[in-house]
Amino acid sequence: MTLQYDIFETPLGWVGLLASPGGLRRTTLPKDSPAECMADLGPEADNASLSPERFTDLKLKLISYLEHEPVSFDDEPIDVDDATPFLRAAWDACRTIPRGETRSYQWLAAQAGNPRASRAAGQSMARNRLPLIIPCHRVIGSDGGLHGFGKGTSALDLKQSLLTLETEGADGSTSSP
Repeated sequence: MTLQYDIFETPLGWVGLLASPGGLRRTTLPKDSPAECMADLGPEADNASLSPERFTDLKLKLISYLEHEPVSFDDEPIDVDDATPFLRAAWDACRTIPRGETRSYQWLAAQAGNPRASRAAGQSMARNRLPLIIPCHRVIGSDGGLHGFGKGTSALDLKQSLLTLETEGADGSTSSP
């Protein structure tokens, strides 16, 4: 399988993208350096070809999104066929959460076909290899609190920042979801 990747700078940091002919296989959240992105793309990226032109449209959409523009990634092809059926179902359900809105892990579990699998839904978000495309930042605890999203408070700060940018316009005005 021929893989292609690119790493580029956004308003919040560096972002990495990795794709097969079938679609995106991995994306990163904004990082401090290209090296961190490359590490987050994982071992598959080691044999991938640097192909900035492959991602031109997606890079423009991601930059616009991080600049508070209303952008959707719903039509972005993804290649997650190697994931378990529950992971795919949870990721598909997560992609249906509207911009600027949140849903609970319990909701996600129910949408993925097992209403009692909230922990498994949480694990599916922890294993999400396409952050922003599969908007796991929109999944919160049943208590309304921010949970998950990596290690440490800086990760939760980023989760809050992403939720905030989805509810504010580019001019800083707040809109209702």
